[in-house]
Amino acid sequence: MSSLYIVLCSDWHIRLYFILFLLDHCSVIVISFFFHSFDFCKDDNERRPSENLGQVLFGERIETSPYKFSFKKDVKCQELCTKVYTKGKSEDKNVLDFLKRGMQLNYQHHWIVDNMPVTWCYDVEDSQKYCNPGFPIGCLVTTDGRAKDACVINSEFNKKNTFYIFNHVAIKITYHNGEGEGWRGARLVAATLEPKSIKNADAEKPTCEGLPMEVPGEFDSDLKITYTYSVTFEENNDIKWASRWDYILVSMPHTNIQWFRSVSIMNSLVIVLFLSGMVAMIMLRTLHKDIARYNQVDQEESGWKQVHGDVFRPPRKGMLLSVFLGQGTQIFIMTFITLFLACLGFLSPANRGALMTCSVVLWVLLGTPAGYVSSRLYKTFGGEKWKTNVLLTALLCPGIVFADFFLMNLILWVEGSSAAIPFGTLVAILALWFGISVPLTFVGAYFGFKKPVKQSFFTKPVPGIVMGGILPFGCIFIQLFFILNSIWSHQMYYMFGFLFLVFIILLITCSEATILLCYFHLCAEDYHWWWRSFLTSGFTAVYLFVYAVHYFFSKLQIVGAASTILYFGYTSIMVLIFFLFTGYYICIFFSVT
Repeated sequence: MSSLYIVLCSDWHIRLYFILFLLDHCSVIVISFFFHSFDFCKDDNERRPSENLGQVLFGERIETSPYKFSFKKDVKCQELCTKVYTKGKSEDKNVLDFLKRGMQLNYQHHWIVDNMPVTWCYDVEDSQKYCNPGFPIGCLVTTDGRAKDACVINSEFNKKNTFYIFNHVAIKITYHNGEGEGWRGARLVAATLEPKSIKNADAEKPTCEGLPMEVPGEFDSDLKITYTYSVTFEENNDIKWASRWDYILVSMPHTNIQWFRSVSIMNSLVIVLFLSGMVAMIMLRTLHKDIARYNQVDQEESGWKQVHGDVFRPPRKGMLLSVFLGQGTQIFIMTFITLFLACLGFLSPANRGALMTCSVVLWVLLGTPAGYVSSRLYKTFGGEKWKTNVLLTALLCPGIVFADFFLMNLILWVEGSSAAIPFGTLVAILALWFGISVPLTFVGAYFGFKKPVKQSFFTKPVPGIVMGGILPFGCIFIQLFFILNSIWSHQMYYMFGFLFLVFIILLITCSEATILLCYFHLCAEDYHWWWRSFLTSGFTAVYLFVYAVHYFFSKLQIVGAASTILYFGYTSIMVLIFFLFTGYYICIFFSVT
């Protein structure tokens, strides 16, 4: 999916750039390509603007555009370039095959004006208008005469086994005049376009009218494609610059079911209240009665009192558990701060790449709490190999994520995708990891090992592990659907207030489910609670993976082995991070004596 980026300059000329992505409304193509891979018109004086770390990691590649026009100067049927493909020339055939493959898979342009999307708005059912932040490069009418995707919008797209390329765009720029509002000049408040397929008989004098531009399924004759565009400017002082994103966000499909989000959150709150009541009942009634009975003279001890002397016995694989808990702490704090900043509006969709950049920077800077928690817990377990503990905390989980990420990046490199991370960026990530995060982990471990051993509490069972993750997952799976849509269907996610509320609900649910099952297992006189405490809430990640598999088969139509590998590769990273995040040790704060 290619994107157009337009910047209003001081001389009122408009500079355009392309950002590269891929998307299919029905099928999802994980692999994106550079704009020039489809042999569209290029800017001879290409000057690539710089991207931040988040944009690079998300695969946003900005390229300059050949579209040239000036502010308030309308353009009508301006020729951009003409591409000629000669029959029998293998190079031209390969280019056309790649272009037709892109139309078949519904590859899309995504254009950006003044850091906001150029939208393609059209009417849908129930007289509603849908503004799509992208438009396809073309469409296909199959051999059986069925129109696919964008071909449905035009009845002239009716020839079997024919591709129709959108070689003309009618762009409308809406601006707000600032006279009398404390500032001078004009600000862009909206940008829309209408893609068209037009066959210009005379490339030297295009009329931008007539029959659609056909690209036959079989390359049996010479082909000439002329790309044109039109631009109109419209003043609208009713739209404020601060609210210029509203028409995009309000018309997106998932905004029509915000009531569904609200209902899901209410259901989650009911679950939280239910768990809170259970925990309160245990703490205020059951536990109180147990203690009163155990304190009776000549009363034989049973239940959790029977194993009270063993609950702090070090668990098996205590080193690994402490490492996981340290990394989980790091991810938890990173997630909390990121969502909090997003709720305040600092990480809105207008700040491209800010969400990922903030997450990476926070993770790098939070090595100290990871090392501190891991070393404190490892010392509690009686461990003495502090160097191994610190190194594993700093390298194990990030190393797994980086290895997976690097393998996915190799696939993108082999496929020639624009989403492939440059070698320099990988070196920069390694420098942040080993130059900042690792030393900070050692600093945290130093203070953690200096602290005296302090016993705390934590636990969970085998069937309880499976059961413990159900309730937390039930609180988040609705939001999970929208998050996956934003990742794989390139829909903007901006409801950070909802997400932050669900985040808090998830924390409470995980905590209470862990405490509840912790108590039940101690009552069963089972003191092997350390790992089960971690795995009970951490098992939510397994349900996340199952849901991701369900989403893959039910909502997506992934095309190609490479795209499938990339989907599950990136999903594995998310599942691992979510596992460490949800497996935090809240039961440690639940003390049973």
